[in-house]
Amino acid sequence: MDIKYIHEPTDLQCGQAVLAMVLGTTPEHICRLLDNDRETDLKEMKHIFRTHGVFISDQRKQVQSKEGLPPLALLSLETPRCWHWSLYCDGMFYDPEHGVMDDFPQSARKYYWELRV
Repeated sequence: MDIKYIHEPTDLQCGQAVLAMVLGTTPEHICRLLDNDRETDLKEMKHIFRTHGVFISDQRKQVQSKEGLPPLALLSLETPRCWHWSLYCDGMFYDPEHGVMDDFPQSARKYYWELRV
């Protein structure tokens, strides 16, 4: 999958940025779909993915290293500041706050849900 990186428009829009990267749209469009320009919850993330034809697994799984991740995954990370949504695709991390990286952003606990487009 070809991901175009999107930086979160505000500190509260990491979820909208992740959804936009996977769906190939803009965070602003996602905000309109959700009627929400603040933090997103798991229910909202799953709803938008599923109504746009993206498979998301039901269960979250804990992970320690990127070798434990599927090819495409929604990440929930406990960063020093807060819980944070991020995206993993084919060996790279597309983090709405920290940029494109080859490993996880600093985080104490890491969870994922598998995505398939």
